[in-house]
Amino acid sequence: MKLPFKKSAIPTLKGPEDRMTLRDHLAELRVRVVRSVLAIALGVCIMLAFYDQVLKFLLGPYRDLCARKPVGFCDGKVYGLGPLDGFSTRISVSLYGGLLLALPVVLWQIWRFVVPGLHAKEKKYAIPFIASTIALFALGGYIAFWTLDKALEFLIAWSGSGVGQVFQVSKYISLVGLMVFAFGIGFEFPVLLVFLQLVGVLTPQTLLKGWRYAIMVIFVIAAVITPSGDPISMLALAVPMSIFYLCSIVIGLIIQRRKKARGDDEDADDEALAGASA
Repeated sequence: MKLPFKKSAIPTLKGPEDRMTLRDHLAELRVRVVRSVLAIALGVCIMLAFYDQVLKFLLGPYRDLCARKPVGFCDGKVYGLGPLDGFSTRISVSLYGGLLLALPVVLWQIWRFVVPGLHAKEKKYAIPFIASTIALFALGGYIAFWTLDKALEFLIAWSGSGVGQVFQVSKYISLVGLMVFAFGIGFEFPVLLVFLQLVGVLTPQTLLKGWRYAIMVIFVIAAVITPSGDPISMLALAVPMSIFYLCSIVIGLIIQRRKKARGDDEDADDEALAGASA
């Protein structure tokens, strides 16, 4: 006897020629959102369990800076300036870290929501796109963390010799989190450009033609989205983004050449079939 299993809420589509109703779209979106939220919740629980180790790691750049500078430059300590400061910091660290841990799952759910509208040739880019997105985000976060002590040194030095430094723990953690996310999102720039070239919204020729203006805009955006506002962090974000812009043009030219080669092969096959049938 067969058991009456419930049908999956996510409709199965083979390609963009299939159509989903509004209800199907909403059902699939609900499933993807629920899975993403569960992944984030699991990441938050993991970060809560290892909060002390994570906080020590995040304070590392500031403590290293104070250890190598003369006495009085900074003391390497952070302070809670209110009864809720420690609690809010623990929640912030857990949320930031949980989102980072769940990032692969969230990206996969986003891709699975988008993929029914793509052709079979476009679906094969799923793994490279997700892998490159995660790798570039991690690289951006690493560079943000690597430049953090240099940014703090600049900010402390520019505050003036008569200004004592007392870092509030919640604001320090917010600065670190914003730096990591700003750099991580900024490093996703080439993925977006390559995707737009794949779907035909942009061409490498267009990007190449406006590269001077693009570099200028990149530096302006880097100056705006860098949370610390110091020139070191701005350059650490703007220079790689500029390099990635040029790399995306090269990748676009390679993709364009391959598409043209495939089109020529298909035209030759069609001519051969037409000749054989004649």
